[in-house]
Amino acid sequence: MFSSTKTVTSTSDWSERIAKTRQLIAEADHIIIGAGAGLSAAAGLEYSGETFEHEFRQWILRYGITDLYSSSFYPFETEEERWAYWAKHIWFARYKPEAQPLYRQLLSLVKDKDYFVITTNVDGQFEKAGFDPQRIFATQGDYAFFQPANGSPRELYPNRQWVEQALPAIHDCRLPIELIPHTPDGKPVAMNLRCDDTFVEDEHWHEQAERYSRFIEKSYDKRLLLLEFGVGFNTPVIIRFPFERMAAQFPHTSLVRFNRDYPQLMTAAAANQFTAFTEDVTTILHDIQSEKQK
Repeated sequence: MFSSTKTVTSTSDWSERIAKTRQLIAEADHIIIGAGAGLSAAAGLEYSGETFEHEFRQWILRYGITDLYSSSFYPFETEEERWAYWAKHIWFARYKPEAQPLYRQLLSLVKDKDYFVITTNVDGQFEKAGFDPQRIFATQGDYAFFQPANGSPRELYPNRQWVEQALPAIHDCRLPIELIPHTPDGKPVAMNLRCDDTFVEDEHWHEQAERYSRFIEKSYDKRLLLLEFGVGFNTPVIIRFPFERMAAQFPHTSLVRFNRDYPQLMTAAAANQFTAFTEDVTTILHDIQSEKQK
C-alpha cells in the first residue's frame, strides 16, 4: 500500500517546504535530478491538444490519430506512410521546441553544484537548456537518433539532416521511397526509443551509465539531494524506486518529489528524509529562486 501524501510530506505549509528545499539545495554536496514525462509536460511540451492538432491535421483526418504517444504505435500500411509520420513526429518532439524556460530555471538552481541528471525523457530538453551533456544519462533513448531495426550493430545514427530533407518532401502523408531511412549499409532502421529488447545501448549509453553509477558511489556518505520531477509508475524502477532506496539507506540523503498526481512514498523508511510538492513546478522553482537571490 502507498503511504498517504499527508504522512510522507514533511509539512503541509508551503513556505516551510520552500524554505526547506532551498536549504537542502544550498547545503548539498551533490544533487541528482531525476526527470520523467511530467517535467516536460509541466514545461509546456504537450503532445496533444491545439498545437498537435494544427501540426498533424493531415494525419488526424486520414488516420484518426489523437496524440503523439498513441500514434507512435499506429499500424501504417506502407513504409512511405510510416516514415512520413515519423519525420513529422521527430521534428515536433525533438527539433521544433526550443529549450523550455522551466528547464533553464532548473539549471539556474543547480549550475553551481555538483549535479547529475537521470531521465527517461527522450526530447533532449536538458541538453538544450545548457546542462552538461556528460552529466546527463538518458536511459530510454533520444529522438535525435536512429538505430538498426534489429538492434545490431549497437550503433546510433543522427537523424536531424534526414528530418530536414524529409519534411518538405512529404506529400499526402507519404514520403518518396528513396527517402526512407536506412543504416549506412542499407539495412532498416528504427527509432532509438526503448520499447523491446532490440533497443540499442551504444558505447555512449554505457559511458553515461558508468558515470551515473560513480556519481552515486561518491555521494553515499555525503549530503546528497535527490530532486525528482514528474516520475510516475510507467518505469518506476529507473528513478522513483532507486531514489526512495537511497533516501532510506544513505546516511545524509534527502528526497524532494515534485509530482502532481503521485507524490506518495513506497518506502516508509524514507519518510523522515522526504518532502513532497504537488503544486505547479514553475511556481515552486520561482519561489525557491526568488528568496535565494535576495
